[in-house]
Amino acid sequence: MKPKYFLILSFLFLISYNAQAQTAKPKLVVGLVIDQMRWDYLYKFKEQYGAQGFNRLLKEGFAAENTFIPYTPTYTAPGHTCVYTGSVPAIHGIVGNNWYDKSVNKWVYCTDDSTVNTVGANSKAGKMSPANMWTTTITDELRLSNNFKSKVIGIALKDRGAILPAGHSGNAAYWYDAGKWITSSYYMKELPKWVNDFNVKDEPGVAMKKDWETLYNIKNYTLSTADDKPYEANIKGEKTVTFPHKLSAIDEKDKYEAFKTTPYANTYTLNFAKEAIKNENLGKNGVTDFLAVSISTDYLGHAFGPNSVEIQDCYLRLDYEIGMF
Repeated sequence: MKPKYFLILSFLFLISYNAQAQTAKPKLVVGLVIDQMRWDYLYKFKEQYGAQGFNRLLKEGFAAENTFIPYTPTYTAPGHTCVYTGSVPAIHGIVGNNWYDKSVNKWVYCTDDSTVNTVGANSKAGKMSPANMWTTTITDELRLSNNFKSKVIGIALKDRGAILPAGHSGNAAYWYDAGKWITSSYYMKELPKWVNDFNVKDEPGVAMKKDWETLYNIKNYTLSTADDKPYEANIKGEKTVTFPHKLSAIDEKDKYEAFKTTPYANTYTLNFAKEAIKNENLGKNGVTDFLAVSISTDYLGHAFGPNSVEIQDCYLRLDYEIGMF
């Protein structure tokens, strides 16, 4: 596994909050983790952000800018687990995305679980659960606090970004596999109808029929380095590393994997999160519910670098998507 920049930006904000009663419990908490988002992106692109996305969170929320969890390594799995447990790898047990377990003499993936099966696909991508995590999460403690009345759902392109934040007692966790959302028999025997209906729309396939051009005129991307750098990697199936990215020309066999390295994957994740809120009646259960969402911008970061035009465009688009969400 390649090392990665990994500064988790975690927003916990309240929906349907009762402004008349400041002590009232929130109906729904949304935990939003943006994988590989650097702290300076909040301010670096501030003038190009709209009023309803990152700027709204900074203006109406609380920015804890002197917060530090002393953990290593800086990978997706330990990072998410540290945020949701408030603990460190030596205690919560998630010491990497992968690690070597001397007791069984083999490499272990953070959410591997051979006792469960994939739900929603024929692949092995669903043989996952939170079994390797030793501690409880804030989502577990929420469910424990009211005898498991709260609903908790985790959503992310990556299995580890959905499973670990949802905790041991999550009602569901969904992750991406070859163009659709899947889960594990740890949570359910079959996908709910609303998830199957969402999958039928094939948003990734539709998105990959159009090319990726910058949201604004590329001349306005002055906070980025040149569009063509020798260290940049191309999107899977593409032959160049510059705009416009010809997604529509990518072979059918590569399109669903390539999709993860586009900003449309963020839109797809948040669209699915909206459907979860609506179809699971989150915030309408008489207790506090929790939706844990992870946005995987690190696919783009790994390919193009933290100062690329692609990253700037990704965050300008994500700012808009968060505002709409």
